[in-house]
Amino acid sequence: HPQSCNSNRLLPILSNQKMNAYLKEISDVCGINKELTFHIARHTFATTITLTNGVPIESVSKMLGHKNLRTTQHYAKVLDRKVSDDMEQLKRILEIKNIEKKKIL
Repeated sequence: HPQSCNSNRLLPILSNQKMNAYLKEISDVCGINKELTFHIARHTFATTITLTNGVPIESVSKMLGHKNLRTTQHYAKVLDRKVSDDMEQLKRILEIKNIEKKKIL
């Protein structure tokens, strides 16, 4: 894309208004009856795609272009499922450490 080449960017940067217009067009073509906006897309990316799949909040913050981690914490709420998954992972780690400790003794 010429605009991308001239600005040394991988993809062109669209205005929020233009992006929302494209999302509306996509939702119409796909038969989606919900309002889609760039804000909703960012929120979904932060919560559903990254945080619930184990991506650290610091990485999500960087991906979203936030300079302050607090912005990401406010923007992307941590779901109960994520907390439960994290506790299960911690439980497995502690069980493995306990097994290894018993082998040494």
